[in-house]
Amino acid sequence: MKAPTREDLIDFVYEEARMLDDGRFDEWLDLWTHDSYYWMPLDYNQEDAKHVTSLLHEDAFMRKLRVERFKGERTFSQKPKTRCHHVLNRPFIDHMDDEKGEYVTHTAFHYVETRLDDQILLAATARHELKLIEGKLKITHKRVDLLNSDAAFGNIQMFL
Repeated sequence: MKAPTREDLIDFVYEEARMLDDGRFDEWLDLWTHDSYYWMPLDYNQEDAKHVTSLLHEDAFMRKLRVERFKGERTFSQKPKTRCHHVLNRPFIDHMDDEKGEYVTHTAFHYVETRLDDQILLAATARHELKLIEGKLKITHKRVDLLNSDAAFGNIQMFL
């Protein structure tokens, strides 16, 4: 892929959400760079991911562990499996640097998660920091800010 267009970046965000909705978690893991982070701050406008408590701050090992636990046959808390559905607004392109191959998107979305008789709805925004590596877009950092991040949450699988 040569430098991505705005539509390529938007399609990337939509395709990532579709992978999660379809349960294609191994493909989802392949979207990330080896040194990337998936961050969900605890506080509104939180700036520090390392020294302040977060809902999650996952490196490649933790993302893989989450997927393995979720897919595991011996994960009895996931019988039946949780399912999710993303409803995305059209992503904004906040930054495009074709020379460096670096891109940033901002997407407002609703996330529905269901298992048995329980269903939750969350409103959030996602910031994807992307890099063009060997012709493919990869996630270097993903930040998801929940609208009500300061609320008490039950057991959310959080494939946001």
